[in-house]
Order: sequence, then C-alpha cells, then structure tokens
Amino acid sequence: MIVAMIAPDVASELDHVLESSSKRLLAISDESAGRHPAPESWSKKEIIGHLIDSAANNHQRFVRLQLEESLVLPSYEQNGWVRSQNYAGRPWRDLVELWLAYNRHLIHIIRHADAGAAKHIWKAPAGDTELQFLIEDYLRHLRHHLAQILEG
Repeated sequence: MIVAMIAPDVASELDHVLESSSKRLLAISDESAGRHPAPESWSKKEIIGHLIDSAANNHQRFVRLQLEESLVLPSYEQNGWVRSQNYAGRPWRDLVELWLAYNRHLIHIIRHADAGAAKHIWKAPAGDTELQFLIEDYLRHLRHHLAQILEG
C-alpha cells in the first residue's frame, strides 16, 4: 500500500541540510563551540543543544499526531531545557553526532508520515497548530539556528 506523504520536500531538504552542514559543524573546535558571543546569548553548544531539544519535542508531535486527530502536549521552556541538560559541559562532537542522528530519524518519520494526518491538531499553549505546519516549521527553525552556528 502506498501512502501519500505529508511533506516529501521537507524530508529531502532536511536531508540536504544535514549533508551540507555536517562536515562544517564537525570542523568547529570544542573551544570555539563553547564560547558565548555575548553575555546573555547561547554558545554554539547550547544552540545545537536547543536543536536537539527541538528534535525531541517535535519527534513526539510528529508521531503522536499521526495517531490522534487532536493532541494536548505542553510547550517547553527552552532556556530551562538548555540549562538543565548542561549542553555547555558536553563535548561538541558528541552534541553534533546526536543532533545528526536524531534528525536522520526525523527524516525517516517525515518520509513515512501519512498525509491523512496533515490536518491533525496540536493544541499548543500558543494556539492550535496542524501537523503539516509543524513539519514545515521544523525545517525553518532548524535553518535559522544552524545559520547562527555556521555564520557566527
């Protein structure tokens, strides 16, 4: 049985982003990745940690919304998540490899997501959001933060 995909273009583009950025990310030194560009800003380690958190939170949304038409999950307090997981204390290479592996799994999920679930709703604290939008927004959010790391 062939199932129409929700966002095949997002899966392909996410795959391309991983392939084009992985070597550049791994070339960043641990010291450089741990530096804060400004007193109240995240280091590259903390930004990639935030992207790992984004993958983890969206993993739940992408899977659960294929199983339920409506879903209530909490949002997440990003600064608290980054702080409580002490991404600053982890080796850069470990963080990048975890981020890459998690995103490869999300690509697989997106490629196999049932288009019939595209309009399923996450009842988020900030307002209702469809699965289709969540998947598309995930890529936008990832690109934004990846640019901070690679251009910063």
